[in-house]
Amino acid sequence: MQQQEALIVLGHYSDLAHKTILVTGASSGIGRAIAIALGKQGANVILSGRSKERLEETASHINIQTSVYPCDLAIPEQRNALADAMPKLDGICHSAGIINPFPIRYLNDEQFDKVFDINAKSPILLTSRLLGKKKLNDKASIVFISSVASDRAMKGGSVYSASKAAIEAFSRCITHEHTDKKIRANCLKPGLTETRIFDQTNALSAATGAENWLEEYKSRYPLGLGKPSDIAAATLFLLSAASQWVTGATLTLDGGLSKQI
Repeated sequence: MQQQEALIVLGHYSDLAHKTILVTGASSGIGRAIAIALGKQGANVILSGRSKERLEETASHINIQTSVYPCDLAIPEQRNALADAMPKLDGICHSAGIINPFPIRYLNDEQFDKVFDINAKSPILLTSRLLGKKKLNDKASIVFISSVASDRAMKGGSVYSASKAAIEAFSRCITHEHTDKKIRANCLKPGLTETRIFDQTNALSAATGAENWLEEYKSRYPLGLGKPSDIAAATLFLLSAASQWVTGATLTLDGGLSKQI
């Protein structure tokens, strides 16, 4: 299976070679897989995330020019500094995000801001500044990592779901405001994917006596749970010229979950 996935990620997108692409959340999980996959395509990848050590670990898997920019996107000064330091970009993948489940009746400003700042406000304002500073080349492609939670309710996930729905709506607006430059924007909407956050959730469930939840949830996915490489493969498509006529779209990657009755 690992060999098969590697062949998919190594893909057929030769136009990505030497393109300059920013990946946020590149220190782990989906963002890490996307950054490494882009590197294998020959792209000049710029890695951003909060942990310099983990970003450098990601960079160690990429054999060509790679830049590391540690940044907390929730801090405006750091986010603006990141945007201002960017060269001309051919693409962006916004994959930084948090879940932080919380019951609706206990929500407060702190809980709301914690999730929205990372999942919606940060990618929106980072994109805005990059566009305002004319950091995006003509025909650049922007990819936002959303979630099936944007239109699929889950206990404790109200703010997370709302933040992902917001980013999908924002993405569609980009397509109308920047058609003169042929800048494209699309969203990927993954289901449950086996990442570090997934492992933490699974461990927490086991510790609280809910160890059977995973097997029950897996049964809802006809093709099983996703892997970061599955999301990376779709991201390569959206960042490449192979998707040059695709914009304002949201692609669901959920192994058939949403098709269940």
